[in-house]
Amino acid sequence: MNMKDLVEKLIENNKTISTMESCTGGGVANAITNIEGASSVLKYSAVTYSNEFKMKMGVSQDVIDKYSVYSMKTADEMSFNISKFTNSDYGVGITGKLNRVDVNNPFGEDNVVFISIYDKEEQKFYNDKIEAVESSRKENKELVIDMIVTTLLRIIKNKEGVQYAKHRKI
Repeated sequence: MNMKDLVEKLIENNKTISTMESCTGGGVANAITNIEGASSVLKYSAVTYSNEFKMKMGVSQDVIDKYSVYSMKTADEMSFNISKFTNSDYGVGITGKLNRVDVNNPFGEDNVVFISIYDKEEQKFYNDKIEAVESSRKENKELVIDMIVTTLLRIIKNKEGVQYAKHRKI
């Protein structure tokens, strides 16, 4: 499964996506825009490397203070708020540490990336976390992007299966 498959599935299902990325630095949006037809599915992407801009995009200061900027709660707020801001079917929020200590945010697990995908139609979060085990930031970003592609394809295909089953009933 690859990004081309995901973009084609989003197009086929008339679905849109927006991302709020931190440690991946826009890598998901970049991978999407490398595919022909991306403009019909990608509504918006924000790289919110700093807490200041996460909060400007709707992440609660209270969540950051209570759970850390490196947490699933923060990733959930990122995915929800980017979906809401853009009225996208799917919002993707990514936050974490890739092979480095953040002196400005000393709390949260090291070398762990938190991924949240918000499905607006179902009003549901799909969460995952991945250990940044590769030696380079680039390789770790690729692991994260691959996980997002796999998860989104699974979500979309499951919905297609449900729709097919509903239409087959007599």
